Amino acid sequence: MAALSQLIQATYDAIVIGAGIQGSFTAYHLAQRHRNTLLLEQFILPHSRGSSHGQSRIIRSTYAQPAYARMMPESFRLWQQLETEASTSLYRQTGLVVLGPAGDPELENCRRSLDDGEILDPTTLAQRFPGLRTHAGEVALWDGTGGVLFADRALRAVQDAFRRHRGTLRDGEKVLRIEPGTMVTVTTSTGVYQAPQLIIAAGAWTGALVAPLGLHLPLQPLRIDVCYWRKKDPGSPDVGRDSPCFITTGLSQAPHSVYGLPALEYPGMVKVCYHYGSPTDPEERDRASPGAPRPSIALLSRFISSYLPGLETEPAVVETCLYTNTPDKDFILDRLPQYSNIIIGAGFSGHGFKLAPVVGKLLCELSLGEEPSYSMAPFAIARFPNVLQAAL
Repeated sequence: MAALSQLIQATYDAIVIGAGIQGSFTAYHLAQRHRNTLLLEQFILPHSRGSSHGQSRIIRSTYAQPAYARMMPESFRLWQQLETEASTSLYRQTGLVVLGPAGDPELENCRRSLDDGEILDPTTLAQRFPGLRTHAGEVALWDGTGGVLFADRALRAVQDAFRRHRGTLRDGEKVLRIEPGTMVTVTTSTGVYQAPQLIIAAGAWTGALVAPLGLHLPLQPLRIDVCYWRKKDPGSPDVGRDSPCFITTGLSQAPHSVYGLPALEYPGMVKVCYHYGSPTDPEERDRASPGAPRPSIALLSRFISSYLPGLETEPAVVETCLYTNTPDKDFILDRLPQYSNIIIGAGFSGHGFKLAPVVGKLLCELSLGEEPSYSMAPFAIARFPNVLQAAL
């Protein structure tokens, strides 16, 4: 750490910790509202250490949980607004299939979120997604709005827009200490900054940042295997660049859901992943033994044999991403109980990217003391017991 006399010292209207997609959108909304905002990132940008990197994420209107379904129309609108502002394409509409057993409660909730969305008969499914097989007793729900967000491009676009609104982004600065008060003091590896409002959106590192403030959040970082599978016949039209996305629900062989996206990152491959992983320390995520068991890959191989027979059953490429899960898989968007000028955005549980424009808006509204645009009850810290502890 630099000597105290060499540390940068500055004051802002708001400080945001974490320049992933959630923190970046939060900072963007604050800067749009003419708040002098500092966005801090511990790693040099761009990086692949967190939850916001990669070429692709699914976006969809359908959601089993009404709280998220209500947010999606505005999320689509704000993504389109960013596309216009950035003069670049951030989204490809492919359609999306939700696959599950007939009568599955989550699938039925997804259908209701689309105003009784279209159930595809086998013939129509074969036309729209010829590479996907269904089995007896299963149905396929169609979400025509579904598609792919270009994740890395989207993250760059919102950070660039933040800078255009005169925001300050400082990367390569690890937060060492947070001191609450009317003016919150944030000490990093190279600076000391103060602001009346602090928003923490640090992904898998959030728990460690708030623990010294007397808050023990039930956040579990997970190491996710991001798998790419080669097509058996590279020239076949069944599964490829123009295929729909898909997610599963209620399948006994995949209790945490499988999802897939058309090939973008690697020509001739398809991204198919399991929506769960292995508990990990974010500082240790890349230290897994090469020979360590990876049960999600075995599960995916069986799934592909059964549902996507046009793909090889061994992944050609395996990369790593982090989820940060809450026990109920719902977000945490709230003020710290002890310090009302410190806001938390955390626990996005592997489904937050598509909603980041709205999440950032909500965190901005909380920090400004405004009435949030949506009910915050599903995202309250108080839903978890025993989170308060003595400050260290």
